[in-house]
Amino acid sequence: MGYAEDKRVHDSIDLIGMRAQATTVGLIQLAIELQRANLLDQGAVDRIKEAIAKEISLNRPRSVSAANFDEHLRQRLDRLFSGEDPVGQVTPETIGPQV
Repeated sequence: MGYAEDKRVHDSIDLIGMRAQATTVGLIQLAIELQRANLLDQGAVDRIKEAIAKEISLNRPRSVSAANFDEHLRQRLDRLFSGEDPVGQVTPETIGPQV
């Protein structure tokens, strides 16, 4: 999807109130379980992470550089989807440096 389509999906999701942490935690856990059961390949997981990253990037604070934000966001998503970081736990170390 392009930016306009990403923004339309973002606005639609926001309007129906699906921006909940519980939904995100469930999605990440579902992806982990499906991949462990060999029902979801790495390409599919990467597409899921990319969709999440695009959505989150739409709300990036303007005071944070896009490159820095995207790099740390993708690192965090990689750690979450690998099971390396517990889903839902956020500390300064898991977010990365704030510039």
